[in-house]
Amino acid sequence: MKGKGSRNLLEGSISKNLFLMAAPTMLGFMFQMFYDLVDMIWIGKISAEAVAGVTIFSTMFWIVNVLNEIIGTSSISLISQSYGKGDEDRTSLCIEQTLTFKALVAVIAGIIFSIILRPLLGFFTDDPAVSQAALSYGYIRIFFLPIMFSSYTVNTAFRCVGDSLKPMIIMIISAFLNIILDPIFIFDVIPGTSIPGFGLGVFGAALATVISITISFLIAFAFVLSNKTKVKIKVKRLFKLNSEIDKKLITIGLPNGVEGLVRNLVGIVTLKFITLYGTAAVAAMGIGNRIFGFAFMPLLGLSMGSSTIVGQCLGAENSERAKATAKYAAVYGASLMILVSIIAFIFPERIMGIFINEPEVIKIGIPMMRIITPGLILAGVVMGYGSVFSGSGYNAPYLISSVVGRWIVQIPMMILVVIILKLPIEWVCMTYIAADFGEMMVILTAYKRGKWERKRV
Repeated sequence: MKGKGSRNLLEGSISKNLFLMAAPTMLGFMFQMFYDLVDMIWIGKISAEAVAGVTIFSTMFWIVNVLNEIIGTSSISLISQSYGKGDEDRTSLCIEQTLTFKALVAVIAGIIFSIILRPLLGFFTDDPAVSQAALSYGYIRIFFLPIMFSSYTVNTAFRCVGDSLKPMIIMIISAFLNIILDPIFIFDVIPGTSIPGFGLGVFGAALATVISITISFLIAFAFVLSNKTKVKIKVKRLFKLNSEIDKKLITIGLPNGVEGLVRNLVGIVTLKFITLYGTAAVAAMGIGNRIFGFAFMPLLGLSMGSSTIVGQCLGAENSERAKATAKYAAVYGASLMILVSIIAFIFPERIMGIFINEPEVIKIGIPMMRIITPGLILAGVVMGYGSVFSGSGYNAPYLISSVVGRWIVQIPMMILVVIILKLPIEWVCMTYIAADFGEMMVILTAYKRGKWERKRV
């Protein structure tokens, strides 16, 4: 199994290999995030309350995604290192177990989250319209959680064996489907036409998303079952758990998962603080989160591409090449985010205006974009050098950086700004920059210490 695809990542131009791995991944994730932006554009045409409801649900939903983060991060190390060693059977076994174990975890998590969703909403809002929007959008997303997790798994498997083109194609198909289905399901009449729609509101936006995800997963799984790709599985083994691999799927990525949980708990606390500024502030932050998420996709693509190369390099005992790959990823990521920050600083009002036409929301969003977006430059450095941790399976630095940046830096600053000094919301935005800087310093320190170079899974 260790053939041409693997060898191309272990030899030749590092910059070229990184681009060939990262570019399709970037494009795929940007299209995926693009349909999240389209969701928000259409939802913004319903009401600020609808935007606020979806924002609150999406913030809480990331708690469930922590489980995907744990298993997914573990699978990157397991699959890429097995593939780099040329062990075909173990590569297939790791892919199979990731599919089965993650789907099982998703079922359990979905049941629990559906039970606690309504009580959790009461923590954030007492506005019935906001709560109803969150519930209408949320329950169907929870129901399709196993399909969403499985779709992520197949795409990750392709990337880990050096094939980033198929995930890109699959994600683009999913994005276009969602873009087409959104207005059909959301509105009574499709905007700009006389064509009737289903008029399902925010439920329609969620329905369009889960249909698109389901179709993209079926396409991806058909690729796998065709036996014509580098990702090969034995269907019979999908119905049997492997304790040795499943234990690693939980433990290797556990620091990443806990980091994700820490980060998302901070997101929940932050959202609670923002609700003190009113529904317009929550709507502005919801739109901003989607925009920042879209801008973040190139970094995610670079990180995943770099992690795959790092994993294969470490599997082949070539740590110097792994280091060089991470350095390139950091430089390219930071450079891209400088460009994004310039655009956000010059055109914040126009960007916000794409999503909503309520002046109060746009007014809050303008300084928010100008202040928070430059933090993505620091995130570019973090994601680049941090890719060595995902590739090696040594993920503790992610957890430490998140605790330092979010809990030691951001939350105390936010308490000072919001509760004690009662400053305007612009000061809340400043806490994000401080947190990003704290995270970057931890990641760079852990990278230089080099413990990741000796880690194998």
